[in-house]
Amino acid sequence: MDFKDNHIVPPNTLNTFFALLYYFCLIKNLLMKNLLFALVLISWSISAQNSINPSTPAKPKLVVGIVVDQMRWDYLYRFADKYGNGGFKRLQSGYNCENTHIPYIPTYTAPGHTCIYTGSVPAIHGIIGNNWYSREAGTSVYCTEDTTCRTVGATGEAGQMSPRRMLTTTITDELRLASNFQSKVIGIAIKDRGAILPAGHSANGAYWFDGKSGNWISSTYYGTQLPKWADEFNARKIPAKYLTENWKTILDLKLYTESSADNEPYEKAFKKETNPTFPHQTSEMMEKNVDVIRATPWGNTMTFDFAKAAIVGENMGTGSSTDFLALSCSSTDYIGHQFGPNSIEIEDCYIRFDRDLADFLSYLDTKIGKGNYLVFLTADHGAGHADGFNKEHHIPADVVDNDQLMKTANLQLKEFLGIDSLILACDNMQFYLREHTGDNKPTDMAAVKNLLIKSVMQNNRKTVKTALDLRNIAAEPIPAMMRESIINGYNAKRSGDIQLIYEPADLENADKGTTHGTLYNYDTHIPLLWYGWGIKSGHDYSPAYMTDIAATLAALLHIQEPNGCIGKPLAVINK
Repeated sequence: MDFKDNHIVPPNTLNTFFALLYYFCLIKNLLMKNLLFALVLISWSISAQNSINPSTPAKPKLVVGIVVDQMRWDYLYRFADKYGNGGFKRLQSGYNCENTHIPYIPTYTAPGHTCIYTGSVPAIHGIIGNNWYSREAGTSVYCTEDTTCRTVGATGEAGQMSPRRMLTTTITDELRLASNFQSKVIGIAIKDRGAILPAGHSANGAYWFDGKSGNWISSTYYGTQLPKWADEFNARKIPAKYLTENWKTILDLKLYTESSADNEPYEKAFKKETNPTFPHQTSEMMEKNVDVIRATPWGNTMTFDFAKAAIVGENMGTGSSTDFLALSCSSTDYIGHQFGPNSIEIEDCYIRFDRDLADFLSYLDTKIGKGNYLVFLTADHGAGHADGFNKEHHIPADVVDNDQLMKTANLQLKEFLGIDSLILACDNMQFYLREHTGDNKPTDMAAVKNLLIKSVMQNNRKTVKTALDLRNIAAEPIPAMMRESIINGYNAKRSGDIQLIYEPADLENADKGTTHGTLYNYDTHIPLLWYGWGIKSGHDYSPAYMTDIAATLAALLHIQEPNGCIGKPLAVINK
C-alpha cells in the first residue's frame, strides 16, 4: 500500500498511541472513499433504472377525444354546483384552455368535428357544412354520403357513408401512418358524421346509431360485417332498456334554479306530448322505434356503453402502439335544439352527462390505468339562446326564414332582370347563383350580385346585418375577425357566391328551441380540457383556437401534423 496515494505520510518516529491514531485515520479515509464511491454507484444505478422504466410511460396507451355536441363553454360553470368531482371537475384539474374559439363559419357539426381532428378550416379540408349545394350534381349533398358503400349491421341507406368528401388527413390518420398502421383508431357517435370524420380516412372502424333498427351500424368502407363485440352489444337492446325508465329529472324539480320554468312556449314538445314538461314518457314514444333516445340523456349513456365495448372488443390500449378512440356525444345537441340552453332538460342532461363522464374516466383508470391514457374534451360548436327567451328578457332577437328570404330575393331579381330562379340554393347562410340563363347565356354575375345584395339588405333590415360577395371579401369594410372567419369558411370549389351575416341574436329557422352556425361568441366559444398522460396542471385565458387541438396532439405524440393543419401546439404539455 502506498501511503502517499492516500495523502497521509507518517513521521519516522511514533509512539504506540500515535501509531494507532494514524492507522485509524487511514482506515477511516479508505472507508469514506469507498462509501462515496458506493453512493455514486447507487445513484447512477437508480438514474439508469428510471431512464429504462420511467414513472410516466414514453407514450400513452390510449388517446380518447370527447366531443360534446353543442356544448357552450359556460356550461362548465353554470351547472358546476351540481357536478360531482369525478367528471368535468376532474378534467378541469388537468389543463383548461378557457379562451378557445372556432375561427370560421358556419359553426355546424360536420365542420366542427373535422376542424378538431384536422387542425384545419373548411377552406382547406372541404367540409364546409353538414350539407352544401353541389353545382356538379345540381342538388344539395351531405357531408359523408357515399352511395358506393352499403350499410353494415342493418338494412336501409343509413350506412351509405364514408369520409371521402374530406380533403385532408386527420390526427388519427397521422397516428396510423406514424405507427405503420399498428395503432388502432375507432370513431363512435350517434351521428354518422360525428363518428366518421374524426376517425379519418384510414380508421379501423367507425360506428353510429340507426334508430330504425335500434343497432349501432357501420359502412362497407370499413368492412363487410360488424365485429362480434358490436353484434353482441346490439343483441342486448340497450336503447329499449333505458327508454322504458321514462325521462324524469335526476334531482328534485325545484333544484333546477339555473333554468327557466319547465313549461315554456319556446320549447318543443316530443311528438306524443301536449307540453314539453317532465316526466317525458319515453316508454310510450319508443313504440314505433327507439330513435327517440337521441333526444334524451340516455343517448350519451348508451354512447359511453358502446365505447367501453369497443375498448374491450378491439383490445384498445393493450398493444405496443398508441390507440385512439374518437368519441362524440350527440344527444346534447338534439336536446339543445329541441328545448334550448335555458331549459331544465338541458340542465338535467349535463348533470347526467357529468356522472356518465365520471363513470367512464373511472373505467379508463381500471382498464387502461391511471397515467396511461390521454383525454381531451371539447365541443364542435355552441348555441344561442332561444328566440322566445331573448324576447322575454328584452334582448333584441328574431328568427330568419331562409326559404322565404331566398324566395323574395329571386322574385325581385326576376322583376329587375327578367331571369327566373337566379338563386339556386341557400345553404350555410350562402346564396348559390346560376351562372347561365335558360338559353345558356352567361349571367352578368357582377350585376346580379350587386342587385341581390341591395335587395337583401333593403328587404331584411331587421335580421340581415350584411350580405357580402364571397369572391371579394378582402375588400369588404367589415371587422377583421368577421373577415377572417368568412375567409376560413370559404372553399372556392364548394361554397356559394353571397354570404349572409345575421344580427347577433338572430337564429336561422328556429322559432322554438335553438340552433347555431354564426360567428358570434355563443357559437364559437367552446370548452377545451386536457387530462392525463403528458398534461400539466393549470389553465389560461390566452387566445386558443379549435385548429390548435390537432397540432397539440401531434406535439404530444411526436408525430406529423395533419397535412392541412394550420394550428399551433398549446402550452398544455408537461415537459
